[in-house]
Amino acid sequence: MTAQPTGRLDPAGHLVLSRTLPAPLEELWAAVTDPGRLGRWYGTWSGDPSSGRVGVLMTAEGADRPEPVLLRRCAPPRHLAVTLGTTADAWRVDLDLEDGDGTTVVRLTHRYPAAGDLDSVGPGWEYYLDRMVAAESGRDPDELDFARDYHPAMAQYYRALADELHARG
Repeated sequence: MTAQPTGRLDPAGHLVLSRTLPAPLEELWAAVTDPGRLGRWYGTWSGDPSSGRVGVLMTAEGADRPEPVLLRRCAPPRHLAVTLGTTADAWRVDLDLEDGDGTTVVRLTHRYPAAGDLDSVGPGWEYYLDRMVAAESGRDPDELDFARDYHPAMAQYYRALADELHARG
């Protein structure tokens, strides 16, 4: 299976990807916020979210220590804004959930991506969103193959987006 890239740049130059799932809004909110559910496809978080900070241990990458996550805004069950990583290499990411007629759209926005990173960041988010779809559809997310289907397979598509970002100035 070769996955098809879906990311696009919005007018502000943010990378936007989305997936539509046949599940209620509250179910998808749990998939992105409950540590056990999130752990099936992305990583488990630990700590006290009321402090505004948690640590996330990435499950698909064999991480040995949690990555810091700053919770910038949480408006259940529709919006979660986080900063992933440390100040030097932090990524600002928003998740927005929209209730449809029997479906939920999950939109991930990676704010201000570095153009030089798009050829790896884009395929990475595609992979994780597809892992979410697999987990929430009752399939095994570990059956997805990042090296075969995402990177380098999608790198050229995302290099073209990087060129577009450079052209915007």
